[in-house]
Amino acid sequence: MRGRLKKERSESSIVAVGDRVDWQTLDDGGTVIESVHKRERSLARLKPLASGRGTRRWNRQGYLREQEQVIIANLDQAVFVIACANPAPHLKMLDRLLVGAERQDIPALICANKTELVGLEKAVALFGVYERIGYDVIYTSAVTGQGVASLRERLKDKISAFIGPSGVGKTSLLNALEPGLGKRVMAVSHVTGKGRHTTTVTEMFPLAVGGWVADTPGIRALALFDLDPEEIDAYFPDIAPYVPNCAFSDCSHTVEPGCAVLRAVKAGEVDAHRHESYVRLHQEHRKLADMYWWGINEED
Repeated sequence: MRGRLKKERSESSIVAVGDRVDWQTLDDGGTVIESVHKRERSLARLKPLASGRGTRRWNRQGYLREQEQVIIANLDQAVFVIACANPAPHLKMLDRLLVGAERQDIPALICANKTELVGLEKAVALFGVYERIGYDVIYTSAVTGQGVASLRERLKDKISAFIGPSGVGKTSLLNALEPGLGKRVMAVSHVTGKGRHTTTVTEMFPLAVGGWVADTPGIRALALFDLDPEEIDAYFPDIAPYVPNCAFSDCSHTVEPGCAVLRAVKAGEVDAHRHESYVRLHQEHRKLADMYWWGINEED
């Protein structure tokens, strides 16, 4: 990048994979990015610290300051890859990823991978709730080839990104889709049960059927950037329809009497684990909002 771009103060990534840029060839044969076009959409998270743990920053006055890290920009769809086993399915991570996609109006495709480890019936039992909500789910196995052709068809002529925790088989699926990519795959650690990072940077590859697909580093934690706690229920399509029927307009759907969402959970109309994911997100961002406004009031 040009030095002037690096000097620009930004609360987000200056440039990310998927960005459209103007570039110039230099005399030495290298290239330089001159400018970055405005992003149409992006999937992002709170920028992790150097330690790898996602957290919030605080300025010298002690006020909350967040910085956004763009995972992928200008994508047509996000393919959220979650393993059926080894590692155990991380559904709360999936729920957070889906909230990020809903917020940016990014079409989401859920890929339930490693079906050979549990069988299709159990895989459907694990991920069927998302199909009932309305999300598209493809059941795949890079080992047996199950679902690979269907996934390839869904990627055709689109800009897509494979996103998910480490060890779920994102790179293995890429190898199954495009063997010529020659990506090496590292086995899941038998010591920790967590995936090792085969991919360390986001890379985008052209597909023979048309389109591009990005392979992203495994996500161990996902803190969403700049999320208003009062809007979170709108990003849960299974919860949102019940919100207008709550007794209180500012209902948090956690403890209030007359809460239509809690009634729906009790009746089995909203999955309990999905509601728990909502509550965790709401509490996390409610606390952050309180910290932010406390800082503003102290400054005043």
